[in-house]
Amino acid sequence: MIFYSSSYSNLDLPERHRFPIDKYRTLYETLLASELSSLLLLRDDPIDVSKIRLCHAPDYVDAFLTGCLNPTAVKKMGFPWSPELVNRTLISLENARQSALCALKHKWAVNLSGGYHHALPTAGAGFCIFNDFAVVAHDLIHQELVDRVLIFDCDVHQGDGTAFLCEHNPNIITCSIHCEQNFPRSKAQSDLDFPLPVGTSDTLYLNTVHEALDLAIRLYQPDIVLYNAGADISVHDELGLLKVSLQGVRERDSIVLNTCLKTSLPIAVALGGGYQRNAERLNQTHNQLFNALLDNLNNLV
Repeated sequence: MIFYSSSYSNLDLPERHRFPIDKYRTLYETLLASELSSLLLLRDDPIDVSKIRLCHAPDYVDAFLTGCLNPTAVKKMGFPWSPELVNRTLISLENARQSALCALKHKWAVNLSGGYHHALPTAGAGFCIFNDFAVVAHDLIHQELVDRVLIFDCDVHQGDGTAFLCEHNPNIITCSIHCEQNFPRSKAQSDLDFPLPVGTSDTLYLNTVHEALDLAIRLYQPDIVLYNAGADISVHDELGLLKVSLQGVRERDSIVLNTCLKTSLPIAVALGGGYQRNAERLNQTHNQLFNALLDNLNNLV
């Protein structure tokens, strides 16, 4: 299933704000006209806040929910605070959780949001408020639904918040493939890090993804993969610094999906980053995930 909520794009941002908030609605409309339309599921249920507190500091959680963050914290978060932002955040986290539960039953699922990997234990950062995959991983283990989770992060920026939030749980494995000279300036230490130089293109990038995923699965034998399919690796991304082609984005997603689906390893996917002002091209880049999904689902028939 592909989880979506209209709240994902229902956020008024200041003029010229850098985050392309409409991309979720645009992608949903694209999928409505595709072969995957029957798999779209609209859900607007908020997450139980106690699940967020499994890895985020209660004082920070409460300050965000009640609009009591100080101006410095709001600036670092990247979004102006509003009740709509709270609603969007809680729904997105619950859909991330539901996508993982769905994957455990049906082998795969996608959330048309998520990948909020910069959120730290006590603060938001880089357009990330609460760390969806860290919350989901802690919840799955807390409920004893799985023994081990692999968070496989292919956003162009390192998943620093994910590394911090999961560093003390040996059953949550963090793996980040990212541009070494991109945000955040100070990198955290994931269980597995694969920093790539500025300008990396298809061949090196795809080989790294294949080798990193194979290594992570062989070393740690996870029960589920939480995959951040960031589209900001694209050569056209304005915050990316890599030079991966559109076909390369599709091949990356196909490598990850195929590796999991062919071995019946459940995979839950988050949309991740993507920062192109050209909305049509950004939509096309994110849609490579669903082209790859169709390829792999058809191959399973």
